[in-house]
Amino acid sequence: MANLRSLAKDTAIYGLSSIIGRFLNYLLVPLYTYVIDASSGGYGIVTNLYAYTALLLVILTYGMETTLFRYANKSGEDPNKVYSTILRSVTTTSLFFIALVFIFLKPISGALGYPDHPYYLLAMAITVAIDAFQCIPFAYLRYQKRPMKFAALKLLFIGMNILLNLLYFVILPKTGANPLGIYDNGISVGYVFYINLFCTASITLFFSKELKGFKHGFDWPLMKRMLGYSWPILILGIAGILNQTASQIVFPFVYKGSDAQAQLGIYGACIKIAMIMSMITQAFRYAYEPFVFGSAKEKDSKETYAKAMKYFIIFTLLAFLCVMGYMNMLKFIIGEGYREGLRVVPIVMAAEIMMGIYFNLSFWYKLTDQTLWGAFFSGAGCLVLFAVNFLFIPGSSYMACAWAGVAGYGTAMLLSYFVGQKKYPICYPLGEIAVYIIVAACLFAGIQYCNAHLSALPSILANTALILVFCALIVKKDLPLKSILRHSH
Repeated sequence: MANLRSLAKDTAIYGLSSIIGRFLNYLLVPLYTYVIDASSGGYGIVTNLYAYTALLLVILTYGMETTLFRYANKSGEDPNKVYSTILRSVTTTSLFFIALVFIFLKPISGALGYPDHPYYLLAMAITVAIDAFQCIPFAYLRYQKRPMKFAALKLLFIGMNILLNLLYFVILPKTGANPLGIYDNGISVGYVFYINLFCTASITLFFSKELKGFKHGFDWPLMKRMLGYSWPILILGIAGILNQTASQIVFPFVYKGSDAQAQLGIYGACIKIAMIMSMITQAFRYAYEPFVFGSAKEKDSKETYAKAMKYFIIFTLLAFLCVMGYMNMLKFIIGEGYREGLRVVPIVMAAEIMMGIYFNLSFWYKLTDQTLWGAFFSGAGCLVLFAVNFLFIPGSSYMACAWAGVAGYGTAMLLSYFVGQKKYPICYPLGEIAVYIIVAACLFAGIQYCNAHLSALPSILANTALILVFCALIVKKDLPLKSILRHSH
């Protein structure tokens, strides 16, 4: 129980920075969707290129975050040598990537459909390379259990990003001011990428203490062992991120209409509302990964993992109901021209819950050094996702993207569970979890009815009552007040 309390505390800190950061970052969604007209396809460009960025980040870190936790906690290994070796390796590959993109910039930009905007791609490439490099010191902060600095740097990045976006998309265009010649109206959407590059590079300045890790040298035999562990994680990561971003990447190539970027922009804007689920799963992941590797030797570790799974599902279901219950308010996050796509939100959120469950299930093969299984599961899910996208995008537009996520994550989740129960059995409380899922499904149906048949205020009040029903179930079954009061005394 003490371990669970520690996990909850770290998740709260990581979660607070993630949720506050994402909430502040949400300010950019109304900014972009109110400033950039939906029919122009400008936000579609942002959605498309950031999908490539997410994929490249996984490739450029090649599983080294998880590998750092595994080998730094492994008996017989020097944590400082592990960190230094990984830091030097990722730095070298990131610099090599920037050089390649610079050399082949024009053919790459032409192949991706942006021959007129090569510098968007160059800015994106440099940004993702710096991001990959920063992932290692950020992971080291998590290994050292220093969530406060981790959270502070994440929030600092978000703060700078928002202020500069307000400056370049609101203040300078409205006032017509151009101090020192820093604004060019013709760049438009390009400022999204240039601002991100500036903010990402600035954060590196705050890693002076962590970058002293370079001094511990590079151990090639150790690196070979770590690469043997990490390459299946890389395959797993590529397949996993493709499950999140493949739809945004392939959409312009598969969709038959002339408004592909506009349709993609609508989808990209609406899934931002669904990303509250991504915040929760990301916060949980930041705390859960070092927690799992650190507690693997304890006798009751499997029981702890089972309980963590149940609580994760409970609170993601609660988040799902809250988002859907207050959709009549949340819809104003995006501009009116984008709101026709709001029907994808519950589907994308369901897919995110499945992704979180799959992440929870993934530790059996990470703890047993059988990471090749993870590559297989994610690869199978990715193939399903691609199949759904290619088959249904031409006829169903971005709705196919939403359902493809459910199909892909659902496949990976089920495969991981059934194989895991044979290889590393954990007694998950399936009956208790099923009760919560059934109740949440019934309440969701009620929320959808209220949203469709009641005006804004009555629907919000009715939905609040339905959400409180779910909260009451949590209190009754898993957070009994009598027990809490007894322990407090």
